[in-house]
Amino acid sequence: MNILDAAILWIHLFSAIIFIGGSFFIWLVLWPASFDFNIDEKERTKVIGKVAKRFAWFTHITLIVLIITGIYNVTWYLPNLSDLFTTPPGELLFIKALTVLAMVVIMYGNNIYHGKKIVRLASEGKLDEVKKVRKITHKISALTLALMILITVEAVGLQFLG
Repeated sequence: MNILDAAILWIHLFSAIIFIGGSFFIWLVLWPASFDFNIDEKERTKVIGKVAKRFAWFTHITLIVLIITGIYNVTWYLPNLSDLFTTPPGELLFIKALTVLAMVVIMYGNNIYHGKKIVRLASEGKLDEVKKVRKITHKISALTLALMILITVEAVGLQFLG
């Protein structure tokens, strides 16, 4: 491995730490802890919304970096594009790419549709509707987190096949 490959791998891994670690932090630490504050539901939702909006900026950047560095890293496993469907590493890369695509579509679809809806409903004081939407969005977010775990498992699998 040359210095460029090592640097790009480090950038890729660091971006994954921010992207995946930040997502798990929000769902496993920040969101549950938000119930411990002595603020009403409307204000709590507003705070979580602001944090999520700020984190989204990092999510956008790290996702772009992950895709770019991931494409570069593909060259380690696929010397030829034709290997994508004819070798075990190529097939796993294709599956991983589909998993990443599914995660991105589900994550952004959920955030764009439900995130804005929750903030709007909370600001209007429609807390019962907020709870209904949250039940849906939390299931979708759990799916997104599961896909993130699957992507890391697929990445480890490439180390065994590559």
